[in-house]
Amino acid sequence: MTHWNASSRALEARRRRRVAQLSDAAAQWGKNVPEDPGITELADLLQEVADVFAHPDEPQRTVRTELTAVVEDLRAAARLGGLLPVVTLWHLHRAVEQERAARERLALVV
Repeated sequence: MTHWNASSRALEARRRRRVAQLSDAAAQWGKNVPEDPGITELADLLQEVADVFAHPDEPQRTVRTELTAVVEDLRAAARLGGLLPVVTLWHLHRAVEQERAARERLALVV
């Protein structure tokens, strides 16, 4: 096995984990997540969630801002596809972290 194959497999495994985390997150926000969703599907689901928080109330608006950032990172990852795996993984990682921050912020509001 070459170094590239090992690195490529490791990146793909990390990508799958991040997509699974984002699928779980979308489900926690109350969305019906299809089996084996694509990145674009997850972006669409989380955009629907962000739209719910279009509220003049500051804490709600902050949750929406954070979820919108998640959607932007997911869309960037979807555009890249498999062309730049490291950059795609970075966007997925950011999406996971931003979604977690949005959920934590919502917990403080409720």
